[in-house]
Amino acid sequence: MNSLSARALVVMMGEWRAAGANAAYLAVSDRIRLLIMDGRILTSTRLPAERELALALGVSRTTVTAAYSALREGGYVESTRGSGSVAQLPHRASLIPDPAAPQMLDFSKSTIAAAPEVIEASRRAAEQLPAYLGESGFDPVGIPVLREAIAQRYADRGLPTSPDQIMVTLGAQHAIALISRTLMSRGDRALMENPSYPHALDALRAAGARLVPVGVSTETGWDAIAVEQAIQRTSPSLAYLMPDFHNPTGQSMPDELREKVLSLAARHGTAVIADETMAELDLDGSGSRLPFAAHGNAISVGSVGKTIWGGLRTGWIRADHATIRQLVRARSAGDLGTPLLEQLVVTNILESYPAILDARRTSLRAGREHLSSLLAEQLPSWQVPHTPGGMTAWINLGQPVSSQLVLAARNEGLVIAAGPRFGMDGAFERFLRIPFSMGSAELEQGVSALAAAWSTVMRHPFSPASSEFANVV
Repeated sequence: MNSLSARALVVMMGEWRAAGANAAYLAVSDRIRLLIMDGRILTSTRLPAERELALALGVSRTTVTAAYSALREGGYVESTRGSGSVAQLPHRASLIPDPAAPQMLDFSKSTIAAAPEVIEASRRAAEQLPAYLGESGFDPVGIPVLREAIAQRYADRGLPTSPDQIMVTLGAQHAIALISRTLMSRGDRALMENPSYPHALDALRAAGARLVPVGVSTETGWDAIAVEQAIQRTSPSLAYLMPDFHNPTGQSMPDELREKVLSLAARHGTAVIADETMAELDLDGSGSRLPFAAHGNAISVGSVGKTIWGGLRTGWIRADHATIRQLVRARSAGDLGTPLLEQLVVTNILESYPAILDARRTSLRAGREHLSSLLAEQLPSWQVPHTPGGMTAWINLGQPVSSQLVLAARNEGLVIAAGPRFGMDGAFERFLRIPFSMGSAELEQGVSALAAAWSTVMRHPFSPASSEFANVV
C-alpha cells in the first residue's frame, strides 16, 4: 500500500483555502476529495496521520479530524484503528452507469465523436478478416499492411520511414507506458513539460521516474533556456515532449529548439519521446511542421484517438530498428498485441485520412471560435488565449481557484478537470483546460454551467493573505 506524507499532500493541495469560504475543515475535505476524484491521490493510498497533517497545514488537529470525518461520511476515506485512513471511491461511484442517475456533461476529456468513415471502414474490415483467421491472432508488432500505411503517412509528411520502424500499439497511452517502463529504471530522471498530458505523467510515475519539469505557457511557449539547462544539469534517461499543439496549451515548439533539444539529448544519452497525437490538428492553416524525428533521433508516438475515434484504441510507435525490437520483446509482460479487427479498420481509414483531417480541422475551428465567443460573453474576466491547434483551450482564470471551481461545477452538472491535474506539485490553480471538440449545444451548456459555478466561487473571492500556503506552488 502506498503512503502519502503530510508534506506531499500539502503540496498537492496547493492554495486550498479561500477567504470567507466554507469552514476550514470543509475546505480541507473538499480539496482532498477532489484529489481522489481526479486520480491525483490513488485509491488504497494511506493518508497522513491527523496530527502530522494538522502540523503541516498549520491548523488544529480538530480541523483535520473533522475533515477526515467528512470524507468518511462521503465514502472517500476508510479509517481503521491502528491502520490509519485510506483513500477510496464511494460505492455509488460505480464504473457501470446508472440509467436513472442524472447525466453529467463531461468536459474532462478532449475527445471527438467517431468520424462517419468508421462505419464503412468497419464493414470492409469485417470482409477482410477471414483472410487472417488461419493465423494465431497474437502479433506484438502489428499487421504488415497497417505498418506500411503508417510508414507511408510519415513519408508523406517528410520523414522517410520503413514498416520495420513501426510498432502498432493499443493507443498512444499504451505506447508511452511501454516506452517508459522499457527504457527507464526506477529512480531515473525523466524530463517533462509542465503542464502536460496527465496520463503521461501517470505513466512516467508508474515507471518510477523522478520528474524534471520544464515550463510551457500560452504566452511564450517553451522556456528554451530552462529546457537546455535541465538536460545539461540532470542528464535525464527519458524526455517526454508534445512538440505539436501541446496539450493543454496548444503551442508548438520552434524548429530551432527541436534541433537543440535533440542535439543535447544525443549528447547526454537521453531518449526523447515525441507525442504527436495532435500534430495534424493545425487550425490556423499554417501547415504542419515536419515530424519531430526529422530533426534528429527521437521516438515518435501517434494515434487515431484524437483524429478518428478514441474507441478504436489503436496507436503506434516509430523508432529505429533496435528500439522497436527492444519494445517488442518487452511488450509481452503487459499484453500480447493489438486487436486485429481494429487494425484493419484503421488501415482502411488511412486511405482517406487527408479528407477526414480536413473535416476535423473545420469542425474544431468552429468549436474554438464558438467557445471563445461564449466565454467572452459569459465570463469576460477570464483570459482566453488564441489556440493555434489541438482540441483544448488553456484558460487563465485570474485567481487560484481552479479546484474550487471544479467542485462547484459538479453541482451544476459539469465534470471538468482542475488545472493542477495537468501539472506537478499542485501548480496551475489559476488555469482550467476547456475542450472545444464537442457540438455547439454541449459547449453552450458547459459554459453556462461554468458561469454558474464561477458565480458561486466568486461569492467567496480568494485573498492571498488568507492562505497560509499561498506561495507553495
